Amino acid sequence: MLYYLFKYLNKLDFPGAGVFEYISFRAALAVIISLLISLVFGKRIIQLLQKKQVGETVRDLGLEGQLSKQGTPTMGGLIILAAIVIPTLLVAKLDNIYIILMLISTVWLGAIGFIDDYIKVFKKNKEGLAGRFKIIGQIGIGLIAGLILSFHPDIVIKEKAATVLEVGEKPANEVDQGIVWSESRSSKTTIPFVKNNEFDYRWLIDWMGDGMSGLVWLIFIPVVIIIVTAVSNGANMTDGLDGLAGGSSAIIGTVLGIFAYLSSNFVFADYLNIMYIPNAEELVIFIAAFVGACVGFLWYNSFPAQVFMGDTGSLAIGGIIAVFAIAIRKELLIPIFCGIFLVENLSVILQVGYFKYTKKRLGEGKRVFLMAPLHHHYQKLGWHESKIVSRFWIVGIMLAIISIVTLKLR
Repeated sequence: MLYYLFKYLNKLDFPGAGVFEYISFRAALAVIISLLISLVFGKRIIQLLQKKQVGETVRDLGLEGQLSKQGTPTMGGLIILAAIVIPTLLVAKLDNIYIILMLISTVWLGAIGFIDDYIKVFKKNKEGLAGRFKIIGQIGIGLIAGLILSFHPDIVIKEKAATVLEVGEKPANEVDQGIVWSESRSSKTTIPFVKNNEFDYRWLIDWMGDGMSGLVWLIFIPVVIIIVTAVSNGANMTDGLDGLAGGSSAIIGTVLGIFAYLSSNFVFADYLNIMYIPNAEELVIFIAAFVGACVGFLWYNSFPAQVFMGDTGSLAIGGIIAVFAIAIRKELLIPIFCGIFLVENLSVILQVGYFKYTKKRLGEGKRVFLMAPLHHHYQKLGWHESKIVSRFWIVGIMLAIISIVTLKLR
């Protein structure tokens, strides 16, 4: 909204109004606003949650310091959601399809998490929202995101068609600093450690004949649904220690912001030889608000936590990361920069799978870890909660650096 106000003022030659045209300025403003919302209104939201007696019910799992968290306010994800949505509405271009998609994803998954937390807290049902309904909700947003990214006319990429131009020549295609870009609606995405750094979903269906290439969405949409569900659940699994999910998400968000900025800038896209994604620069605004929200939430969620994000926050941040990565065509890098989420998910799958297998085979279930998800395994080993979180963050930063390096490491 502020963007359109200052755009109007700029037409009236209002001093300084033109600064709102710069992505860097609006991204910085989004971070500042999201931090202020988290810090200023976060405390009021926590007080409201305490007044409503929205406290966490902790199951005794035999973990050190666990019972001391009994009664800590949950549903703190409302702070994160507010600190993402409000700055985005204020400083982003609201007619941009990428911004519309991210706002839909945020509200949709935040609502599913809120319903789950509401059932746990107010209905006194520890199981919360039935798993099948969570999955249906995740499939729903995956379907919406897949359809928009497959068919919306503004979802395009531009590839370098030529680099040598005669002086004064004006070809039909867009020309930026001597670079000719051809625009197309493409099913290509980025794949790491490969020479051309590109993978086309059409390759998975081309073997069926040339006429089938138009049905690539039949492959792409299920992939989107799987990714959204996996990453959303991975973030939910990671939310088990004070500051772990919030800090890890801030690191991941920073990586995605770098990717979005580079991919939406034709100069950097040409230099790095990556896909140029027009209109995606507005995503930098959104992810800046996301990072600011996650960092601001740590003010109250770092050890010892004054509030937990609950499913309201964890399902939303996981879904946001998944949809954002797919939108900027970096979904095949998710196993790297979301390595923490991946390992947490896999630890649960391995634990449950191995326990069932050994119980069926030997009559007695055995475990791979002392407890799953993985962060609880280290708690059982006697590590302090803050040390586990710090070390997971360090690993997350290492994975973030590796992800950025893949842009040139082929």
